[in-house]
Amino acid sequence: MSLAFFSDLLGQTHFADPATLLAGLAAVALVGLSKGGLGGAFALMGVPVLALVMPPVQAAALLLPLLLMMDAMSLWVWRGFFHKRTLVAILPAAILGIAVGGLTAAVTPEGLVRLIVGLVALGFVLRSLWPTSTSASRAPSRASAWFWGAVAGFTSFVAHAGGPPYQVHTLPLRLDPRVYTGTAVIFFAVVNVVKVLPYAALGQLDTRTLVSAAVLLPVAAVAVLVGAALVRRMRPAVFYPFMLAMVALVGLRLVYDGLRGLA
Repeated sequence: MSLAFFSDLLGQTHFADPATLLAGLAAVALVGLSKGGLGGAFALMGVPVLALVMPPVQAAALLLPLLLMMDAMSLWVWRGFFHKRTLVAILPAAILGIAVGGLTAAVTPEGLVRLIVGLVALGFVLRSLWPTSTSASRAPSRASAWFWGAVAGFTSFVAHAGGPPYQVHTLPLRLDPRVYTGTAVIFFAVVNVVKVLPYAALGQLDTRTLVSAAVLLPVAAVAVLVGAALVRRMRPAVFYPFMLAMVALVGLRLVYDGLRGLA
């Protein structure tokens, strides 16, 4: 295939310049690693990275078709591992949170969305640095499931950043790592399917967005497989602190941009 073909193809996407394309590649690679099982900071980096070069809601819409493909791969990789009681408790609240996000997205200022995404990113960093309890697992709390499930649904709709509130409810359960990962995969697969309708209703899943996602599809597939391989071998002692630092920097930038946009 000629260089002219790729140039024409990129002309049909949101990647009008090298910086935007680079941000797209980086965002999809990071989210793909999270879908493979690494999770945490990787998943949170996707929309904030893209939001540096395009509107946050557009960034979230661009990632959604890729997330659906990654979810399908992750469901196969982690098939058979899940905690049914947790899913039954938290999924209805998440769907409610998505509905709230869809109903308010059209009237929410872009600066406020950037601020929300930035604060979610910084909140995740602070929670990751907070000492965790080593006590025995507890039974799921219905109030906790509904509150954090709704927050996870809302932040997932706004910025695909539902991981931190989801973790607030599920990490204290101290599930087996494989069961925890498989449960999270099912939760976010359902959440992402539900998000398709409100994104389409908002006009975000247009042809340019879908072509942009298709261009990044090979990177997404490779990243999921790499993430699944690394989660079984990788020592996180050095890498995760580095990723948390990156999330903090991006979060601070988005908070700054959001406050400027609202001023």
